[in-house]
Amino acid sequence: MAASQGESTELVAAVLAGEEPQFHPNTGKPLSENFPLHPAAAAGLDVPRYCQLCGRRMVVQVRPDGWSARCSRHGELDSEDIYEETFG
Repeated sequence: MAASQGESTELVAAVLAGEEPQFHPNTGKPLSENFPLHPAAAAGLDVPRYCQLCGRRMVVQVRPDGWSARCSRHGELDSEDIYEETFG
């Protein structure tokens, strides 16, 4: 998904570069803290709801074919950006 003019792409760049998150994408808490996760988040099945760069709540849209999440500071991340489908 292309960023519109003036929109930050920091979030997608950080995720694609494999940068270590500062905040948990399902809780928004610093990763330095210990906290329980609900089963879907622990299994990696829940969509990110918090920005991994700043911990702010993101605007999330779940679609039949994936999801998109937008941080007001760091831009948008789309499931299409990080998941590749393979057909065999």
